[in-house]
Amino acid sequence: MLDSAILNHAAQVLASVGHDLPADAALRRYLYGAKRLGGGEKRRVSRAVFAYFRWRQWVEPRASGQKQLEQAWALHERFTTDSKSIKAETLAARAVPTWLAAEMELPPEFLRQLQREPTLWLRARPGTAAKLARELNVGVDRSVAEPSGRAPDAVRYTGTQDLFLTPAFHAGSFEIQDLASQLVGLACAPQPGQTWWDACAGEGGKLLHLADLMGNKGTVWATDRSERRLQILKRRAARAQLFNYRTALWDGSAKLPTKTKFDGILVDAPCSGVGTWQRNPHARWTTSAEDVRELAARQLSLLQHVAASLKPGGRLVYSVCTLTRAETTGVADPFSASHPDLIPDAVFAGGEARVTLWPQELDANGMFIAAWRKPK
Repeated sequence: MLDSAILNHAAQVLASVGHDLPADAALRRYLYGAKRLGGGEKRRVSRAVFAYFRWRQWVEPRASGQKQLEQAWALHERFTTDSKSIKAETLAARAVPTWLAAEMELPPEFLRQLQREPTLWLRARPGTAAKLARELNVGVDRSVAEPSGRAPDAVRYTGTQDLFLTPAFHAGSFEIQDLASQLVGLACAPQPGQTWWDACAGEGGKLLHLADLMGNKGTVWATDRSERRLQILKRRAARAQLFNYRTALWDGSAKLPTKTKFDGILVDAPCSGVGTWQRNPHARWTTSAEDVRELAARQLSLLQHVAASLKPGGRLVYSVCTLTRAETTGVADPFSASHPDLIPDAVFAGGEARVTLWPQELDANGMFIAAWRKPK
């Protein structure tokens, strides 16, 4: 069980969570100000807060914050010991909002995966995953970093040290990036010397991967509607010593940021994030069916706007970290119907033109990826 001090800190975080302050942001704000807490204590506070949102529908709503956290943690420990101790029917009714059943299948193992603590994935620089694992498997943390067979540069990390303080991080040797996101970059498969566009680049996680895969050669355009996110992207790229990119603001409208024609375009679109609900359980209770419908319309609009920017032979990749029908096949189908000039293309070599990555199969976020190619 958690001690009373950790419960008190976690309860203060919960009290600050609101419509304008999600749990992850509330945690960052609180822990930044909690100067007396050590790294281990901060991790326990974070785990307690996220456990609460995974098990929120089981706790007594009239109990104190500390008592609710205590109840949620007891359920977490029970489930960790025996994941079958809670029936799949109960998980379907309580672990996710009721509207989700109309939007996607809810396999029992998917629901169980949502209730587990997430795995932390790192992306090493190309060809250095084994070297990074050796560097991290020293000191107080031993045998905590292991390369993955699903992606050549992915490393699973289970240690406790603050990775942002490690020499490897400051040397730009890795990025913290979920395995599913790394598979999006591999699906793009950009080649050195090509010109690519990351249309919804955000803070640059996938752009950095594309630039790395291109060997710092060629150009990746990075656009986003947020100047703040693009500034963070620039800082990350400088640390990684990647310079083959350009940035521009773009609000997703028909007025494009450039007349450039591209060898490849990645639309990693804003979405409901259902595939991230293991990592971000608070989002389960703040996302609505109406959000899904609005986001699906925006996703289709983004694809429609960028399609004309492909070169002959160019490749368009659509990805969303969600699994709802409206945002996956509900976007890919009408886009394909309206663009008979684009041919569905294998997401991964020799595979299907649409791929669904399930969290329980990947031990990572859920993701949907579709690809098309413009004939030469």
